[in-house]
Amino acid sequence: MSLVLALVGLAVLIILHELGHFAVAKAVGMRVERASLFFPPMLFKVRRGETEYGIGAIPLGGYVKITGMNPHEIEGLEPDVAARAYYTQPAWKRVAVIFAGPAVNFLIAFAIFWVLLLAGATGAENTMSYLAPSVTTLVPASNVAEIEKAAPAYGVLKLGDRILAVDGHGGSVAQITRTIAADSCAGPLTAGCTGRAPLSLTVLRAGRRVTLSVTPRYDPKAKRMLVGFGFGLASKHFGPLAAATTAGAEMWNITEQTITNIGDAFTSSKARHQISSIVGVTQVAQEAVANGAQYGLVILGFISLSLAVINLFPFLPLDGGHILWAVGEKVRGKRISAAAMVRFSTVPLVLLGFLVFSGLSNDISRLSSGT
Repeated sequence: MSLVLALVGLAVLIILHELGHFAVAKAVGMRVERASLFFPPMLFKVRRGETEYGIGAIPLGGYVKITGMNPHEIEGLEPDVAARAYYTQPAWKRVAVIFAGPAVNFLIAFAIFWVLLLAGATGAENTMSYLAPSVTTLVPASNVAEIEKAAPAYGVLKLGDRILAVDGHGGSVAQITRTIAADSCAGPLTAGCTGRAPLSLTVLRAGRRVTLSVTPRYDPKAKRMLVGFGFGLASKHFGPLAAATTAGAEMWNITEQTITNIGDAFTSSKARHQISSIVGVTQVAQEAVANGAQYGLVILGFISLSLAVINLFPFLPLDGGHILWAVGEKVRGKRISAAAMVRFSTVPLVLLGFLVFSGLSNDISRLSSGT
């Protein structure tokens, strides 16, 4: 079931990407010949006006065919049709139509991150913190998340206890930590020396206040008194504006990371072995869905963002290539030949094919080894 949901999620991202192209192409007056949900062979199709709408048999996305995407097509078209073809349109219209696809994927990622941050979804924020460690989505919480074995707190505290006060002094996690650290040994500070007297910990356990006694011990590595437990993490409270700002920062960091990783893949065999193809992406999405809705939604947002970033790489047949040539023609003031476009895009396309092949090889190796 998780595999089906993962495939559906990936298909929806691609469909919405294509819907962006379709909607803007229609809005600026371009001629859309065909809009298909899924890929051929076609199971159903119907014509409405100049556009044929269909449903294909292979549920891996969809596509939109705009008249005149290839400049060679224009020569054989009727004048009224050619006037609305892609390559006869002003540069701004072409850029708007092409950028609409990645823009939809950017918006999907932003909307997912923003809603999850606003909702205070701890599972999602934990995943987002992992994807972009420099963006703060979690804050320390006063609940006990870990207890060291053989430490003073072992057998005294329980996981889930919420520390309310130390020797009657409450406050934030940082204040509670400072209160414990402020204790000192009866004699010289040596490794393992114990405090002068037990500390009184007031905790909330299963809805009841409990007072516990624990004697801190000096840790030379931490250079302070410890009782041997770790605080957990909780959702950081976000208002609408703060959630939007943090979602934007998350997207920026992930974008930088994506571009850096792709660049490193050409120079580092280690980085190359970490690349995944659509097979690996599907597997990651499947595992994400199996781990819960929050985790799955974050990974879906991450994939949507990556799809947008990669599609904007400036060479054909990617969206970024079409945008580059449209802008180039505007700056140059005249058409750029199809031959020049192909020559410019050949090397990057070969490099992209190399990465796709590497990713597919990695995924096959991982699947065959069971890792």
